[in-house]
Amino acid sequence: MADAGSTTVPLVDGVRRALGRVLDPEIRRPVTELDMIGEVSVDGAGAARVGVKLTIVGCPAADTIERDVRDAAASVAGVTTVDVDVTVMTRDERRALTEKLRAGRAARGMQFGPESLTRVYAVTSGKGGVGKSTVTANLAVSLAARGLAVGIVDADVYGFSIPGLLGLVGDDGASVKPTQVDDMILPPVAHGVKVISIGMFVDDASTAVAWRGPMLHRTIQQFLTDVYFGDLDVLLLDLPPGTGDVAISVGQLLPHAEVLVVTTPQPAAADVAERSGVVARQTGQRLLGVVENMAGLAQADGTVLELFGSGGGTETARRLSAGQAEPVEVLASVPLSMALREGGDDGVPVVLASPDDPAARAIGTLADRLAVRARGLAGRKLGLSVG
Repeated sequence: MADAGSTTVPLVDGVRRALGRVLDPEIRRPVTELDMIGEVSVDGAGAARVGVKLTIVGCPAADTIERDVRDAAASVAGVTTVDVDVTVMTRDERRALTEKLRAGRAARGMQFGPESLTRVYAVTSGKGGVGKSTVTANLAVSLAARGLAVGIVDADVYGFSIPGLLGLVGDDGASVKPTQVDDMILPPVAHGVKVISIGMFVDDASTAVAWRGPMLHRTIQQFLTDVYFGDLDVLLLDLPPGTGDVAISVGQLLPHAEVLVVTTPQPAAADVAERSGVVARQTGQRLLGVVENMAGLAQADGTVLELFGSGGGTETARRLSAGQAEPVEVLASVPLSMALREGGDDGVPVVLASPDDPAARAIGTLADRLAVRARGLAGRKLGLSVG
């Protein structure tokens, strides 16, 4: 039978099918699948009425969801007007939603353990100021543009910059806040990438975070357990520079992560870059390769101005390869670029704003290399049992 108040089953069914194309902006799954659609009715004049149940009061995605639901229903032939009735889920409905999203995983359980199919890349550097976060943000967006499900954990607790680089800031300069549904945190989405950062939990971008090791460890652990990322193809972690507490915590929590070391062309930078790679190995992680940032600046006459010297990436890779069965490669050399800097200031990554820029092309080539890699199943549990 049709829903109460409807006169034609085909119209109601058509509206429901159309609503199945509406995605929750934070969860990135159809609102129908999330049980966010209540009663649907269409009267004899074609006037549709759709009930929408938001996850929480003050849901930041409310306007977007209401607009998309209205547009979807209005697109059905025979529907003349659409009235959207917005309510909020009950506590039991929210609990059912979080259980569905976890799909059997215990609350506060690790999402990206050794059994996960998600590729985990930790982006590190020996020192600050080498553009590690810029590389991370642009790489994530570039991977998402290639059709992958991508997330970022901004683990640079003291120097968080990922929200700003991706435009997740309000007019007051403060980072966009995540939505919390019971004990589950829904990360904001920018350019197709799900993002969580300590910057989203402080009052403004100028707030200084002065935490010691145990608090840092608990924060990173909470990001990896309580934040709902869904089924990701790739998770990127933007680590603080150096070899401190967070790098060690990530090594303990995600020993199967692969590490990208970002350095500059200056040969002297190889000293400090090497240390960050050595710490990764000491925690059991695999070095994936080196990214050389701030390489030569192309001039109008075709020459290249090497403001920061040359050879630093190659030297870092050489040192990290010493004594290892598997050599470490320089995976990308990203040139200096005004467009890259401007994209970071504007919150629109250069890979989107100026895809033909040399820096964007270099990062795109790196994304191409990583996009085709898949985690193997060897040695991991498949969740199967013999009856």
